Amino acid sequence: MARTKTTANPPPSSRNPPSQVHNPPRAPGAPSSQAERPATSRPNLAQATPLVAGGASIPSPNYKKLYPWATSTLLKETSSVNSALAVLRLKKGDEPNLSFHKEHDDKLMVLSCPPDVPICADDKGNDGELFCFVYTTLFKKVKLRFPLTRFKRELLTELDIAVAQQHPKSWAFVRAFQIMCAHLGLPASVDVFLFLFEAKNPGDRLWVSLNGIAGRSILSIFQQSYKDWKGKFVQVRQNDRDSSLLDGFPLYWVNKDSKGSFRRPRSPDNMGELDKDLCLF
Repeated sequence: MARTKTTANPPPSSRNPPSQVHNPPRAPGAPSSQAERPATSRPNLAQATPLVAGGASIPSPNYKKLYPWATSTLLKETSSVNSALAVLRLKKGDEPNLSFHKEHDDKLMVLSCPPDVPICADDKGNDGELFCFVYTTLFKKVKLRFPLTRFKRELLTELDIAVAQQHPKSWAFVRAFQIMCAHLGLPASVDVFLFLFEAKNPGDRLWVSLNGIAGRSILSIFQQSYKDWKGKFVQVRQNDRDSSLLDGFPLYWVNKDSKGSFRRPRSPDNMGELDKDLCLF
């Protein structure tokens, strides 16, 4: 989980822990919440659909039955990045120095997705091997890099959403806020961020958007119309070189009911002194 913040406030991750956060390693023999999930017949998400005798493909799982809460839009949101070559093109493409990891790309695995797996899939058909989906535009345009910073992990935990569940345009707000804080020599605070921005309730259970609160806007919108990002996502997995890569934030799409579950904008009255001063400033 994310480390404790330096302000008087406890970190949001401790106030509102999501059910899907990757927990620290367990002692040998300890029960696994992943292992307790009912087994399914879904294929490994890192592989294409296997063939049986005669060359026939194993029928695709019934994702509607597996995820009865998911809308048809979510179930149809699958990836066109279906091969290792497509991932390689993503890395080299129009930016030769593009990287997925802040230090070195051999500290994580970036894998393609089978063409029928929806964005709301989790690891139940993956032998419990953890991963998260990431839209390719977050690497190419927003410059998101792993491992995620403590601020990003705490924000995802507070909003209780996965990386792919937040609209790319909103990810631009998150990154710009963190860059601004670094320039000013200030720690990026989830409380201050949620004093300035609010999450729109995704009543249709789709992508979560962030908007500047009236009278508190400090950043202009990244792109008025953010296009051509849907249907292009990859899997990010950890390996032995960075075993904590996926710790501390929800990995899979979180089911939001029609009423939503977002809190109202932050009030400085409930913040530590530094965050309160920043908000009033």
